[in-house]
Amino acid sequence: MTAGVIHHAQARPEAIALRLGDKTLTYAELNERARRLSHVLFGLGVRRDDRVAVFLHNGLEFFEALHACGRLGAIAVPINAHFKADEAGWIVNDSGARVVVVDAELLVALNGVPDVARVVIGAQYEAAIAAAPASGEIDAPDVIGDGWPTSMAYTSGTTGRPKGVAIGAEDFRRRAAGVAAGGQLWKLGPDDVHLTVGPLYHSGPSYWSQMHLAFGGQVVVMKRWDAGGALSLIETYRVTTTHMVPANFQRLLALPPEQRGAHDLSSLNVVVHAAAPCPVELKRAFMGFVGADKVWEYYGASEGGGTVISPQEWLEHPGSVGKPFPGNEFVILDDDGNELATGEVGTVWVKPAESSFEYHNDPEKTAAQHRDGFFTVGDAGRLDDGGYLYLVDRKSDMVITGGVNVYPREIEDCLLNHTDVVDCAVLGVPDAEWGEVLYALVQARPGSGLDADGVMTWVRDHMADYKRPRIVEFVDEMPRDPNGKVRKPKLRDAYVTRNTPSQ
Repeated sequence: MTAGVIHHAQARPEAIALRLGDKTLTYAELNERARRLSHVLFGLGVRRDDRVAVFLHNGLEFFEALHACGRLGAIAVPINAHFKADEAGWIVNDSGARVVVVDAELLVALNGVPDVARVVIGAQYEAAIAAAPASGEIDAPDVIGDGWPTSMAYTSGTTGRPKGVAIGAEDFRRRAAGVAAGGQLWKLGPDDVHLTVGPLYHSGPSYWSQMHLAFGGQVVVMKRWDAGGALSLIETYRVTTTHMVPANFQRLLALPPEQRGAHDLSSLNVVVHAAAPCPVELKRAFMGFVGADKVWEYYGASEGGGTVISPQEWLEHPGSVGKPFPGNEFVILDDDGNELATGEVGTVWVKPAESSFEYHNDPEKTAAQHRDGFFTVGDAGRLDDGGYLYLVDRKSDMVITGGVNVYPREIEDCLLNHTDVVDCAVLGVPDAEWGEVLYALVQARPGSGLDADGVMTWVRDHMADYKRPRIVEFVDEMPRDPNGKVRKPKLRDAYVTRNTPSQ
């Protein structure tokens, strides 16, 4: 890359790269701390293509760790900071990480991996940084580009353990070119200020933050999501771009009107969203709040590939996630691998611009999700006459009730049109008569008085009766993870456990 942290540290050393609360790092400071940390990791045995687990909450050290890995040609492995010992330990062991850069309060989750070196954020980390050589780079042959970091993301998955999405050096170079193309698409530059509201261990927030660093912008990091706090940061720092998920939209729109209207959001040029399906009416409402010309959407996966849709295109094709990024190809296939006609729902298969991925340590899963140069992550969707992609649901979320296929997402979209429904999730649970029945979790507007009969009646009045939830449970807050996703298999397991008689 012709840009990047090293480049901007030399060209614009005093420009602010990162901000979190009252702490900032200039490009020169970020570059120097990453350089010193690369010496620390090298001293712990990290070499090119080795893995370094990054087990951190949102913080400036996350970026230092990734860029230190980049200088060594090592591969960063971000770990969900909410994971407990069994989950985090499994990823560290499966990835073969030589070192873990870890927050002190997360150390307990690594008790099961005693043989991996730890670099602990706090006094130990700062002492190691200070003791590193005052100058000089590690001699790492063929380090890619500008010491730019690459990572191996572990997919959340719908069944079984998460899997690491492994890419090669050539693949990374193409993805680096994709960063450049993305920056050009959204006209990013050194005057941009990006607000990171999501967890950095997740690919989307991390990618967008890194893309702004590549182009010399400032990245304002939220330690944790807060709707009112996000609006305040946009106004205070004149934020120009941000990356969100639909759950963020919901929380912002749920603020009292006087609080939403109290902040100057005129600096905002681009709000891009992904990671979870966005109901049409929710997106329309959010466009009305921030400006219809500012809200972009993309669809992609850690495995690669992707689509994008501009605000103008979306208004002409509401509900679509767009057309493929240049170099990508999408096709809709049935279960036998036959291509389906326009408008027919099937499994979405992607031929990525870059060479395809492998699941780390899992050749069988890798083979199962590839076909003739295409891959799938199990999403169901359709294409319209113009080649725009519409997602229907995750194929694994499909419910078969009384022999009829039902996609919960369309029921969720229906429920979210109810003025008293703040959030919801619909899934299938076992039933002796029907095989499965639809189970709805609903977060109602406080004081609304909405009950289960009201939920069922609303769906029956707007959809076929077989799509009506047979079981409704109300929750104070929808159990979404920090990425904005509802983990339906876990909810299903919890329901089954609660409703299985003890022996």
